[in-house]
This record gives sequence, C-alpha cells and structure tokens, in this order.
Amino acid sequence: MAADLKSLIRTIPDFPKPGIQFRDITTLLIDGPGFAAAVDSLVELARPYGADLVAGIEARGFIFSGPVARALGIGLLPVRKPGKLPGPRIGIDYALEYGTDRLEIHEGACVPGHRVLLIDDLIATGGTALATVALLHRSGAEVPAALFAIDLPELGGAALLEKAGVAAHSLMSFEGH
Repeated sequence: MAADLKSLIRTIPDFPKPGIQFRDITTLLIDGPGFAAAVDSLVELARPYGADLVAGIEARGFIFSGPVARALGIGLLPVRKPGKLPGPRIGIDYALEYGTDRLEIHEGACVPGHRVLLIDDLIATGGTALATVALLHRSGAEVPAALFAIDLPELGGAALLEKAGVAAHSLMSFEGH
C-alpha cells in the first residue's frame, strides 16, 4: 500500500528554494481512493494508542486529522498559528531554520491526563512537531505518538520525536529534502 500511496505524491524540484525537493500531497488528496487509503492507514496506526483527542497542526495536518478523529470517534484539537483562535489560549514559540514561529491551542482544550495523538502531513526536521508536543505537555496532556503521511528521514525529525518519547509513524518516506 505504501508504494501505491507514494506514487501519488508529486515532487516539485527547487521549491520553495533551490535544492529543496518539495513533496506535494495535493496529488494524493485529489485521488479519492488514494486519500481514503491514506486516512484508513492512519486510523489503523492510531487505534492502539487509545487517544482522547487528535491534534492536527495547521494547515495540512487538518486535512488528515479531521477524518482520523471522526473514524476514531474522538475530538479534534486544532493547533493554530497566532491570531487564528478566539478567546483564551496557550502558545509556544519555537525556532525555525529561518527565524521563529508560534503555535497556539485553546486554553483548557485538553486537560491533564488526556492522551493526544499528533497528526501532520509531513515530518522533516521535527521543529513544529516537537513544539506541538511541548505545548500539549504544558497543558498536561500525554502524547504517545505522532502520525505523518510522509517522513523525510534524512532530516531527522522522526528520530528526534522518538528520542523525546513520542512514537513516530509515517505512511511513506522519501530520501532527500
């Protein structure tokens, strides 16, 4: 199945800058059977963790986290960029290779002891995923696993999550970045 899904990912060279091989999921998303297979595979990876919530990282993580949460019969916690959530929220600033960014969730959205699965479309360096894990831990949640459609293993993000005690699973991987 992974080989079939992998064939639905388009590679765009030199985007967003020279030397980057951008792995574009939109070609997977527009293929109905392929998208359904990807979601079904993520659901099967998620089931053993007995999660209370699925946390989807803005923006492409929302695409996969919603259907997975629905299939598991649990809630969806959107992890947003600044200025997107109304009301009280908690956030975390984190470093990127080109500056800093911030992620936020609603205050009280998850409570101590909640088991939260993290879902995003792609894991590269792991900066955003690790920041999300730290944010969820700050709220008292446990994060047993993070699920991704794509892993870029050479960039080491999944290994960093594992080192931080979060199981990292992906449906497919691509060499290079």
